[in-house]
Amino acid sequence: MNIPQKVTVKEVGPRDGLQNEQEMISTEDKVEWINQLSETGLSYIEISSFVHPKWVPQLGDALEVAKAIKRKKDITYAALVPNRKGLERALEANVDEVSIFMSASESHNKKNINKSIEETFPVLQEVVNEAKQEQKSVRGYLSTVFGCPYEGSVSIDNTLRVCHELFEMGIDELSIGDTIGVANPVQVEHVLKTMDKYFNKDHLALHFHNTHGTALANVLTALQLGYHTFDSALGGLGGCPYAKGASGNLATDDLLYMLQGMNVNTGIEHERLLDAGQFIQQKMNKSLPSHHMQILNKGGASQ
Repeated sequence: MNIPQKVTVKEVGPRDGLQNEQEMISTEDKVEWINQLSETGLSYIEISSFVHPKWVPQLGDALEVAKAIKRKKDITYAALVPNRKGLERALEANVDEVSIFMSASESHNKKNINKSIEETFPVLQEVVNEAKQEQKSVRGYLSTVFGCPYEGSVSIDNTLRVCHELFEMGIDELSIGDTIGVANPVQVEHVLKTMDKYFNKDHLALHFHNTHGTALANVLTALQLGYHTFDSALGGLGGCPYAKGASGNLATDDLLYMLQGMNVNTGIEHERLLDAGQFIQQKMNKSLPSHHMQILNKGGASQ
């Protein structure tokens, strides 16, 4: 099987994993969890979001979290930024990377950002310009590439148009999102082969959700096409507040198990990762949905 020998796993649990949780997690527990994640060998952790607390109350302490964590020099600590005001707070927090976001479908973009796609571009361009002036790298997230909760299928042509606009803004990497977890391997192959005609896969990442249990199958398809950067959330945490029925992210622990079994190097220590997973599920007072956390919760041993 022709797959990359090394894969970068980007942990999004502290942001994308927690943003939809109703049970409030204390700032101290978030800081401790991120500090534990920093000891696992991860090279990238998305620590929070600088959106207005009214929209995502769980992450209203983004500045406090960012200032309190123990940073390691070989880890990129990133945060989501919706606009210039959010960027000001992110810069105050001295995040390493700024992440901007929008959708490939008009309806989801309006629900998520309260703007049309065309209205969103100048807002994000301003963020990119100022972040670059401050010597920050910029990542883009493109939601609903594989399906929209309001429109159903999404035109690949529209996806390509938005991708071109985002790269023209000057972003360093674009994460392609299956926001509601409806993608299947055949669809993933079609989308990625089309993307290959226009973009360098070294500047693309995949962001799968596991609503229908297809996330790992979709990862395998992407691996076989040479893609080597994947977003995931420890324990399968997550969901989208603007996509009813969307379940958690691809689970970092399950992804790592598969990659290690395939002799793909990630640099992550599985046992330390599982310890961090057990910590956060205890603080959340609920069982996390990933296969490995379920095994541990039933008294089994991880492999």
